[in-house]
Amino acid sequence: ELENQLTAKSKTLDELKQSLASNGSEEQTPEAQSLRIAELCEMKDSIVNQVAQLKASMESILEQWRAYDEIYAEVSLMTTRYLYCIDQCKLSGEEASLEALQKQVKTLQ
Repeated sequence: ELENQLTAKSKTLDELKQSLASNGSEEQTPEAQSLRIAELCEMKDSIVNQVAQLKASMESILEQWRAYDEIYAEVSLMTTRYLYCIDQCKLSGEEASLEALQKQVKTLQ
């Protein structure tokens, strides 16, 4: 989406450059127009660099969220298993020890 917006802005900038060059504005000299066009090009380059930096940053953040989601799913599953085992141990009258939980997990598997 950002790339599409950048492309649109770039196209608009190019159109403005052409418009300025073809109009031959009486208020500005050709030298002033050239300086303004150079400034606009620098601004465009700056925006392109900022978008590239933002894209890299967002990719890194997205990767971190993916890792978080994977770890969260694992922890959630393990928690559910342990809670089930604890409930089963309570129902069967066994003590809720680590060994009893491991035995129950093996039985369930």
